[in-house]
Amino acid sequence: MRITFILPTADMSGGTRVVAIYARALAARGHSVVIVCPPPQSIPVRTKIRSALTGNGWPQDPTIAKSHLNGIDVPLRTLDRVRPVRDADVPDADVVIATWWETAEWVAALSPAKGAKAYFIQHHETFKYLPIARCRATYRLPLHKIVVANWLKKVMHDEYNDGDVDLVHNSVSHEQFRAPVRNKQIVPTVGFLYHPTRFKGVDVTLKAIALLGADFPDLRVISFGAHKPTRNFDQRVEFELLPRQDKLRDLYAQCDVWLTASRSEGFNLPAMEAMACRTPVVSTRTGWPEEAIENGVNGVLVDVDDAAALARGAAWALRLDNESWKRLSRAAYEAVEGSSWETATTNFERALQRAYHKRANC
Repeated sequence: MRITFILPTADMSGGTRVVAIYARALAARGHSVVIVCPPPQSIPVRTKIRSALTGNGWPQDPTIAKSHLNGIDVPLRTLDRVRPVRDADVPDADVVIATWWETAEWVAALSPAKGAKAYFIQHHETFKYLPIARCRATYRLPLHKIVVANWLKKVMHDEYNDGDVDLVHNSVSHEQFRAPVRNKQIVPTVGFLYHPTRFKGVDVTLKAIALLGADFPDLRVISFGAHKPTRNFDQRVEFELLPRQDKLRDLYAQCDVWLTASRSEGFNLPAMEAMACRTPVVSTRTGWPEEAIENGVNGVLVDVDDAAALARGAAWALRLDNESWKRLSRAAYEAVEGSSWETATTNFERALQRAYHKRANC
């Protein structure tokens, strides 16, 4: 098939990473794959000055930032400026895929020659900082939907009356994310992903860490992310900015517990990656963790915005004796052991074929 992905921009977000994985895998299977997107938006000078004056440093312009699309050996067409993608920007194809609410508007407006229209939905994009009415309208467009989690499939059915939706779970590369059987760390260690967006719940994670610190004075805290933390970041946190992909498994595997306090989550790949590295996860009831984690078996689930419960869940795991923790670690690994991007790509490929045949049968 001739396949085109339409992205809002090329960046280091998890959504872009998943698109890059599928684009590369589909190309390896012999499909003709192209990615089209506008360039990153420059940060206004006023915003940069405000950041510097508040002690958060001079932010890097995203036009020179890293992207998960770098080096994937799939053609990338970047527009001349930030604007909607139009027919002239897109090759004729069998399937064209929107990947974000705004790109869904663009894809809906493309001519039939650009391919059957699909919508790859990695979250329900109805956040306060977005034009919610427009976002919701995109889920009613006549695009074949592919979602990454059960809760998204339910939302498409219940809120948008669309039951003809393909569910394709994200996955984990066991070549990249792996760790040998290990004991608990000598120093109790927790980790988390840093992201400044409020729905990621880092403020809740930091409150939980402060509570944990009272019970575990020698607590070690590891974190990484694609964004530099603000000046108010907890000083005990060992933070790595944009670590190499091959170093991520070492960061996960240094932890006894992985914390994730998202208020909303489309999937949550870091939780799956941590479990692949034999690290139990304590998570809020959002995204994939709500489907995969069994309380007290392979991790702990807590309510959103409950820092005390997050701390209690982590403390429970940290207080386990070594053999009990190893059983928890093994169960975390076994929960993701059967997952693979090869299987996910097959399912994604089938979903694209369904989109193509649905249009042919209309």
